Amino acid sequence: MNLVEFESVSKHYRLGEVEVSALDQVDFTVCEGDFVALTGPSGSGKTTMLNLIGCLDYASSGEIRVLGQPVSQLEDKALDQLRSRTYGIIFQNFNLVPVLTALENVALPLHLHRLPAVEMDRRARAALEAVGLTRFADFRPDQLSGGQRQRVAVARALVTEPKLILADEPTASLDSASALSLVELMKKLNREQRATFVFSTHDQRLLAHVDRVVELRDGRLTAAAETAQSAGAKRAAPATGDSEVA
Repeated sequence: MNLVEFESVSKHYRLGEVEVSALDQVDFTVCEGDFVALTGPSGSGKTTMLNLIGCLDYASSGEIRVLGQPVSQLEDKALDQLRSRTYGIIFQNFNLVPVLTALENVALPLHLHRLPAVEMDRRARAALEAVGLTRFADFRPDQLSGGQRQRVAVARALVTEPKLILADEPTASLDSASALSLVELMKKLNREQRATFVFSTHDQRLLAHVDRVVELRDGRLTAAAETAQSAGAKRAAPATGDSEVA
């Protein structure tokens, strides 16, 4: 199933008298169950592409379809509903509320869905369990390591049961061990829960762990490949167990 489709999509910005082309005639598809990394130098269009995939910005030309619906034809209310029910977002700097516990941070997006308190608690605890942080449910962000805070951010992205999870440089604030642990966690969720991920990264060490590497340069897609290592991992049995302290 195609979740997102780009057809000849371009995005232009005006900076004073100059028009900047952030994306240029891009064709791209995200399918259910994909695990995709966008890579390329700064200014290549990765963040712009993520914003367009997530319906956080509008294309200058071309067509974007989400779940088969042309985004340009949706009114604001319908677009808001599409965003809230389709996407989960992992922020680079975690964006956790300092005074709330891990459990309360994870449950925050569910308030928009007007679920009963019991159901919100059940979903939030299940999401924390999925990322290996059950015993840290009552910890505040300042009591957690950087890797643990990012796992809380992943749980928050999962809690609404989105069809697609987006992340802009999700490992940028992490040390190498925590970064690799996070990618392994996302792969595990991709295999076991069929969670679909699209994320950007500069870290070349991480690219061997994904199914598709899509390279952007000057707003154009230059390469798309499936790595042998990640393709083999997809076919392997799901990993068992997970650390709670990464």
